[in-house]
Amino acid sequence: MRRLAPDELDARFLRRAVLLVLLAAVVLAIWRASDLLILVFGAILGATVIHALADLYARRFGARPRLALGLGMATVLAAIGFLVWLFGVAFRQQVNALVTALPGLIDQLAAWAGQSPVGAKVVDAVRAAYAGSRVAQDIGGLAEGAGEMLLNAILLLVGALFLAGDPDVYRRGLLLLVPPTYRPAVADALEDVGTVLRLWLRSSLILMTSMGVLVGVGLWLSGVPSAAALGLLAGLSEFIPYVGPTAAMIPALGLAAIQGTGPVVGTLATYAVMRLIQTNFITPYVQQRVISIPPAITVFAIIGIGVVFGIFGLFFSAALLVVFFTLVRSLYLRETLGEDIPRPEHPHLGEDAS
Repeated sequence: MRRLAPDELDARFLRRAVLLVLLAAVVLAIWRASDLLILVFGAILGATVIHALADLYARRFGARPRLALGLGMATVLAAIGFLVWLFGVAFRQQVNALVTALPGLIDQLAAWAGQSPVGAKVVDAVRAAYAGSRVAQDIGGLAEGAGEMLLNAILLLVGALFLAGDPDVYRRGLLLLVPPTYRPAVADALEDVGTVLRLWLRSSLILMTSMGVLVGVGLWLSGVPSAAALGLLAGLSEFIPYVGPTAAMIPALGLAAIQGTGPVVGTLATYAVMRLIQTNFITPYVQQRVISIPPAITVFAIIGIGVVFGIFGLFFSAALLVVFFTLVRSLYLRETLGEDIPRPEHPHLGEDAS
């Protein structure tokens, strides 16, 4: 006799309660491991870059697959070394001057904006929002957490190299976690994500290069100090749409204000003209086949990801948003609702987008 055995309703309730507890535990584990997850995503992004370069070497120069992969890895390592050399050697004095003057420049801009009642309220609101954000905590701990950041960067790079070495192993392992009936749809969605990420990375590289050069030249013609470093900063900031370029403009305006009214006007004109050129000519050309995300959603999503995941999350926020939108289009709109969503064409680095 099983007088204490639960009946069918009780057993169903217990199963649901256990599943709810497990789901809460998974969410809590993801929250606690958010930094690790961002590093994993960054490694996946790095592996995507390596394979895009390897594809270029294989198609354009006829390199064998393993040789092309090795050349892709070497190119990424060389690019990282070049950036380190730019910041640490070529632009060292400019970067040091910019970093030293930045706190005072921000205070000067805040004092100028706070001269009017409306401006003062805006400054107070921005400071309050920034002070409670995860990004502020990360930036505030840069000095004492520099070693940790360097370690994270090394882990990200090593992870990208390992993922690029044999990505099919990790892809098959992920698909084994999916029920067999859903695997074809998930496999197609993963292929779509890889394709769109390559397109987005290519367009981002073109935007970063063009904007960095144009802004640097414009600031140099305007008589702004450290124009080369500011141009490099403007180019790198394009990796975080809208938010990054706006933040990169603040030190340029601050340094221009020290030189007088002329450089300030030249700086404002430079960024305004470059934004017009980017919006009307560069962006439409390089992002013809990349997934289109409304600007308002992009801005709020980037800020939200930065608040939750901190400075590393802010850096990869645009790529995360691209992945999320691609999965929604592929898994929900196309596979679940049956919408006629075409699959993106497989890109080749350096190939025309038309």
